[in-house]
Amino acid sequence: MNDALFLPEPVIRFGSFVLIFGMLAIIELTHPRLERPEMLAALKTRRWLTNVGMLVISSVTLRVLFPAAAVGTALWAESLDIGVFNQFDVPLWLAALISIIVLDFAVWLEHLLSHKIPILWRIHRMHHADTGFDVTTALRFHPLEIVLSMVWKAAIVVALGAPAWSVLIFEVVLNGAAMFNHANISLPARVDRVVRLLVVTPDMHRVHHSTDRRETDSNYGFNLAIWDRIFATYTDQPAKGHRDMDIGLADYRDTAPTRLGWSLLLPFRRR
Repeated sequence: MNDALFLPEPVIRFGSFVLIFGMLAIIELTHPRLERPEMLAALKTRRWLTNVGMLVISSVTLRVLFPAAAVGTALWAESLDIGVFNQFDVPLWLAALISIIVLDFAVWLEHLLSHKIPILWRIHRMHHADTGFDVTTALRFHPLEIVLSMVWKAAIVVALGAPAWSVLIFEVVLNGAAMFNHANISLPARVDRVVRLLVVTPDMHRVHHSTDRRETDSNYGFNLAIWDRIFATYTDQPAKGHRDMDIGLADYRDTAPTRLGWSLLLPFRRR
């Protein structure tokens, strides 16, 4: 069953990506949350091309360095009986549930550390340099960060002995959730208050992209919203409100972040 699951893994991930990205992009174009002129114009310029181009470069890099990805790592660990769940007789559903929750926490922790450790922030800041905030911002991660993230997730998968199919579910859900909470879409206020008790909403994550460092250093979650509340890194709303808040990094307020070459070189710039 695992082999059958592993073979179409790229197809499953790509198919889910296209479906979710397409739906959110259409909603953004027809019913944007923030109708800022610069954000609407950016949909027709190189900002989208740069963010999508970054995804392509990162995906190719990852496939070259880690052709099996996280799911393949899980299958490898299972074949060698490595990891906690491969050593003990744990019900499959429980092993899967624990694996998904632990992996989600691991991604939250990785995100937190990428803001706290200077060398990791140099890489991660490229994601925050985007002065717009929409579904393509979820694609804007430097190839170095994508590779480091895969190494971190693979280590967690091996340590747990996570079932391969649960790792696939986690990867698909995480990618979909990241696109959802970066999307320039609006949820009714009452719905948002309820949904963000469990998962990260666009209004919740938008606070994390504020130029105000106090707000940037909060709301680190991509999927489950519980971690920020547990570790006291939760900010409910931006001080200036969503319509007046400044998005991006205070040091980069021009059009430079819309350029692909500039974005790739940003981790190596002193500023």
